[in-house]
Amino acid sequence: MADDLGKLAIELHRKSRGKLEVRSKVDAGTKEGLSLAYTPGVAAVCKEVARDHSLAYELTLKWNSVAVVSDGTRVLGLGNIGPLAAIPVMEGKSVLFKSYANIDAFPICLSCQGADEIVATVKNISPVFGGINLEDIESPKCFDVEDRLKAELDIPVFHDDQHGTAVVVLAGLINSLKAVGKKKNGAKIVVAGAGAAGVAIAKLLVSDGFSDVLVCDSRGMLSDSDGLPPYKRELAKMTNRKGKTGNLADALKGADAFIGVSSPNIVSAEMARSMASSPIIFALSNPIPEIDPKTAAGAGAKVFGTARADLPNQVNNVLGFPGIFRGALLVRARRISEKMKLAAAYALASVITEKELSPDAVLPYPYDRRVVPAVALAVAKAASESGDARLKKSDSELTSEMRSLGLL
Repeated sequence: MADDLGKLAIELHRKSRGKLEVRSKVDAGTKEGLSLAYTPGVAAVCKEVARDHSLAYELTLKWNSVAVVSDGTRVLGLGNIGPLAAIPVMEGKSVLFKSYANIDAFPICLSCQGADEIVATVKNISPVFGGINLEDIESPKCFDVEDRLKAELDIPVFHDDQHGTAVVVLAGLINSLKAVGKKKNGAKIVVAGAGAAGVAIAKLLVSDGFSDVLVCDSRGMLSDSDGLPPYKRELAKMTNRKGKTGNLADALKGADAFIGVSSPNIVSAEMARSMASSPIIFALSNPIPEIDPKTAAGAGAKVFGTARADLPNQVNNVLGFPGIFRGALLVRARRISEKMKLAAAYALASVITEKELSPDAVLPYPYDRRVVPAVALAVAKAASESGDARLKKSDSELTSEMRSLGLL
């Protein structure tokens, strides 16, 4: 199956010679068109932007453009394959931005891999863009790069491997708890994996009020002790408040939910059976999950989700980032805040109606066209409420703009 898909993907890419192209919105094929689109008419436009920089959002592509930036150091599950080999993924991400949220996104694959060089390069190209989507940058470097760019730029900077994953996981967890009749208060959550995704998931769960979260890396539960890298120690302080120690098997005993963003086949049937009644398992290692679906079902898993499209409850970042950026761009947000991410998660969860909700349907399909408008509206409103929006727009104005963009 995977080999067949790979062959078809190569054939598609060879036939189309990539997935993106640039098209003009105006006709420059006449004397008048050329004079208006370029010289001499464009000089007047340049003067307007020079006079008032905010007019770049009205007179150029900046209002609707996102840079998809990667150094190729952690592409999918392939590792450090470099910038050239990263192009198909960044190109694909750009296609998803356009297909789902009508955002013009550009793949930017960097030949530099040092944090200082990445930050400097992104800052230097940022005038063209209304937002920056960081992608497939190894940890812990990704934390430093994002933090510095967020501090130094006045446009949204969003590392999707972290926050897009976290938003979709939280939405799935919200609905999973409803599906099994459990409450957030008192729910014990175990996250396996302390890389970019695991860190962001745990932090967002804590921000949302989950009080019993344990994070495990390959050596076991993170606890506030010497010898941990600073970002893991910070995470341990936020999560493991009782200072528990032990391995993943110890952490899973009595757990209500397991969220795996780590390695294949690390959870056995015995470990799954040790969890609380009606356990929730999101095994997101791709393409081979932390526990086989049949093994999980046999061990009593009530809700099971993966990163795979051929199984129910696919945790796919395309449920998050297009709507998040669409909402941020609609109100010219300066950043994507924690409040905006939480709003996105709850909006995504709300797409699944009470009638639709079941253990096999805790998340909408990635191509569900209700998703982007719901998430975008929630993010735009949260940005306005938190003071992160340059523009204040009513619900009717936002709805009208999304309709003009073909999203409603």
